[in-house]
Amino acid sequence: VRLVESGGGLVQAGGSLKLSCAASETIPNTYAMGWFRQAPGKEREFVAGFTGSGVYRDYTDSVWGRFTISRDNAKNLMYLQMNSLKPEDTAVYYCATDPRYGSTGSRYPTNYRYWGQGTQVTVSS
Repeated sequence: VRLVESGGGLVQAGGSLKLSCAASETIPNTYAMGWFRQAPGKEREFVAGFTGSGVYRDYTDSVWGRFTISRDNAKNLMYLQMNSLKPEDTAVYYCATDPRYGSTGSRYPTNYRYWGQGTQVTVSS
């Protein structure tokens, strides 16, 4: 499975961006899918993902109410709508998937086998 992110860029605090993740093939709902980010000097962290085989959404506390994860299975696309962006959201954002953990989801980067190359999001104050 190949994943390609797009949609990153430079935005002022309070602005919005929508990231896209294009998959090379159909990703079944039985797969775990999620978004992660990594800021300079920090570990890669979970941002948002699907649980319950795609039925439910999970978000890290710092983005709850501001970010929305969604997917379009017909187009092999996953999205991350980011609103009310803050400077602390600045990072490289990655999408990831794994054939395991679709029912439970996973917040652990080490549980994901397939990764995109990342897209930079920079939020200026």
